[in-house]
Amino acid sequence: MHAQKKSFEGYLFAYFEGDLQNRKQEEQLRFAVSDDAVNWKALNNNEPILNSDKISQSGGIRDPHILRGEDNHFYMVATDMSTAANGWKENPGIVLLSSKNLMDWKHKSINLSKDYPGKFANAYWVWAPQTIFDPEAKKYLIYFTVKFKDDDKLDFYSAYANKDFTGFEATPTLMFSAKHGAIDGDIIYKDGLFHMFFKGNTKDENGKEFENGIKQATSKSLQGPWEEHFEYLDFYADKKTTVEGSSVFKLNNSDEYILMYDLYSSGRYEFQRSTDLFNFTKTPESFTKDFHPRHGSVIGITKKEMNRLKKNWGNKPKTFVPTGNPIFTHKYTADPAAIVDGKTLWLYTGHDYAGGQKGYNMKDWLVFSTNDMKTWTEHPVPLKITDFTWATSGDAYAGHVAKRNGKYYWYISTNWNGIGVAVADKPEGPFKDALGKPLLTNDDCFASTHAWACIDPAIFVDDDGQPWIFWGNGQCYYAKLKDNMIEIDGDIKQINFDGFSFTEAPWVHKRKNKYYLTYATGFPEKIAYAMADTVEGPYEYKGILNEIAGNSNTNHQAVATFKGKDYFIYHNGGIQTDGSSYSRSVCIDKLEYNSDGTIKPIIMTSKGISASK
Repeated sequence: MHAQKKSFEGYLFAYFEGDLQNRKQEEQLRFAVSDDAVNWKALNNNEPILNSDKISQSGGIRDPHILRGEDNHFYMVATDMSTAANGWKENPGIVLLSSKNLMDWKHKSINLSKDYPGKFANAYWVWAPQTIFDPEAKKYLIYFTVKFKDDDKLDFYSAYANKDFTGFEATPTLMFSAKHGAIDGDIIYKDGLFHMFFKGNTKDENGKEFENGIKQATSKSLQGPWEEHFEYLDFYADKKTTVEGSSVFKLNNSDEYILMYDLYSSGRYEFQRSTDLFNFTKTPESFTKDFHPRHGSVIGITKKEMNRLKKNWGNKPKTFVPTGNPIFTHKYTADPAAIVDGKTLWLYTGHDYAGGQKGYNMKDWLVFSTNDMKTWTEHPVPLKITDFTWATSGDAYAGHVAKRNGKYYWYISTNWNGIGVAVADKPEGPFKDALGKPLLTNDDCFASTHAWACIDPAIFVDDDGQPWIFWGNGQCYYAKLKDNMIEIDGDIKQINFDGFSFTEAPWVHKRKNKYYLTYATGFPEKIAYAMADTVEGPYEYKGILNEIAGNSNTNHQAVATFKGKDYFIYHNGGIQTDGSSYSRSVCIDKLEYNSDGTIKPIIMTSKGISASK
């Protein structure tokens, strides 16, 4: 179909976001790139490539579709829709964009109700437009789903774009009407046939839908007629999980095609493979990504285009210099965990999504780094709760990262689903679920009865190389880890000693052959600690280390030694005016030892570690 002969060495993914908890920010055009179409990296730190306020009438765009034209220009169309402003009410618009270089985009909006009132005055929804080159007409055909105000049926309409790709040549006409309606069409050409993949459904004799998923129709011409195929192609069609936003593309230098789709109700994006576009692999595969895409599309790109995209929108880490505690004030952070790797301290935190909350709303984890404890770098979001398909709780609770055998292992808790582990080749990620299931669950918490007992993992690697994991709420558990870091080695045991009143947040560190167990105690929580001569104890209670943190019922600590200084890292609710027990902020103060090895009480300050320099 393409006249040009280019060597494609990578891929470009155009999408809008789905997990920012801010719909206006989500409904923006974003780009990501990949070398293999499976492992993806967001460009521009997952920030918008173009501002929807400038390119759309509604202030939002959804469902972007990108096409490499026969003239080697690039064409993009998107739904002109802002659910942030208007909900799922009327949206009769389409955004058209064109570019010669993927950098500079010309744009124009079409409003079917206003521009073509004779046919579309009652158009209510105009969804998921896409573009394909018609070799018969030698023009670009734009097709999309329409729903009229007085009719629930969803049908595909189409029209040819004008020469400068700023509008239609004529009023759109009916293109294809699936038996029970359809949305999200994507057409690809192979061996004399056009294949249209779409979200379809099946209804009973009373018109009640009882099945839906990805179907296809085929035709020898874009003008039809289209033959509807009634079998479902996606893995989830006969299951409760719902999918939409299907998109098909051919792998570079391969006979394989990828059928990808958005599992919008469960926050995932998966794909199946085919060589003939009729028969697809039975088991879906997952992408590795540092973003959360909704309905989007993929094209192949050359090495030169990849370099141009990275040069223009390559991820530039955000750096900043804190002025005191809390050290991060642009986001709400909680449950810190720190590791020192070479000359860098890496700080991993939970992420309370907003200020002034009434409960825990944590959907991902964050990572920051520093080389001097003065200037900090914020890295793209490395891990989300949706990266663990088994974590149906949807809760991204406290975690801990450890380095082992050249890889980085992130142990996370998910409220009542248990503790999982993700792995990465770099400390900043991206991380990927290493097991596909929990490492530990409530069944392993033999002395507990409540649902959230299996939380707050902490890893300690002893001088002999033996890794240990500690965790728990109400009861403190521990076990050996195997060298692979993803299996428990031996029995699970429990820590108990006189004066031990354990709430949660265990942390173990070692200094001068002494083992220190710090943990949250009581509620509101303080941080207490105990000492021992071996990692398994017996531990001796030493007292309260950190008093109740300001404006926060919880406390959660990390202890780190970096460039000869010791630091105590914790959270409070100190961002004003919306800081709280559910909108927390990480702080750092100095940690000091007495001559006998005991720890001096932590003095929480607003100046933070700047006071100790």
